[in-house]
Amino acid sequence: MLSSRTNTVSTPAAGTGNTISGLLKLLRPKQWTKNLLLFAALLFSFEEIRTETILSTLLGFILFSLVAGCVYILNDYVDRDRDRQHPVKMFRPLASGQVNPAHALLFGILLLIISVGTAFVMNPLFGVLCIVYFLLNVSYSFVLKHLVILDMMTIAAGFVLRAIAGGVLIHVPFTPWFLICTMLLSLFLAIGKRRNELTLLEGNTGSHRKVLDNYSITLLDQFNTIVTTATIISYSLFTFTSDRTIHLMWTIPLVIYGMFRYLYLIHMKNQGGSPDRVLFEDKPILITVILYVISVILIFAIFE
Repeated sequence: MLSSRTNTVSTPAAGTGNTISGLLKLLRPKQWTKNLLLFAALLFSFEEIRTETILSTLLGFILFSLVAGCVYILNDYVDRDRDRQHPVKMFRPLASGQVNPAHALLFGILLLIISVGTAFVMNPLFGVLCIVYFLLNVSYSFVLKHLVILDMMTIAAGFVLRAIAGGVLIHVPFTPWFLICTMLLSLFLAIGKRRNELTLLEGNTGSHRKVLDNYSITLLDQFNTIVTTATIISYSLFTFTSDRTIHLMWTIPLVIYGMFRYLYLIHMKNQGGSPDRVLFEDKPILITVILYVISVILIFAIFE
């Protein structure tokens, strides 16, 4: 009797722990690295780096990441049937059955209310941007991800909103060149993601995401050629026309190497499906990003 009672009590506990673990996985904390773009405003506004601006940006990063986590929950909820047919996404909590879909949806709604409410208290405009970001991604989940080309441009728009949100948090404006560079670079990553999906699914694209039927490897390679060229030129113009210091041009080789390295991983290693994973798993990419950040800080510290 004692043994039977012990088993009865421990089973729900294990199930609860498994559900909590699944809910945390739904937020995809590993992909929160995308939201580090909020710190770009602080990086390019060296004179604004103070304890309060750092804390403000850090809190904004956390709130934006939680809102993004709610988007991931919604995406997984909508795509759970298709994800079961994907060789990698089939292990996600909703697709694998680890978390009840209704529980996941309720968790996402509560988290969204708390996150957006806190964002409005912190900075009303930042709260608005969080809502716009969420609504943009809801539109993506239900409509835009099925529209060829617009699906990738929507992903890029999400990165631009991150960059703008970082500026709003510390009350600094962005130059049009910086926003264009952000859009092009994020579009570059989105194209690489689509190419990786095509390669990974090997002709069985329609069973997972219908829009993939409208793409081909050749077409995406042409897109990447155009976007890579435009990104490098735009970033170069951004550094040449900077009213802060022209010495930012010394970071151009790092940008070129980083993009070329990423293209190498896409074409030769069949990677690119998860940019956040590439950032941490590919040492040359990680070292390049670190060197870029250090270079920008040193340039502003020395030449301003």
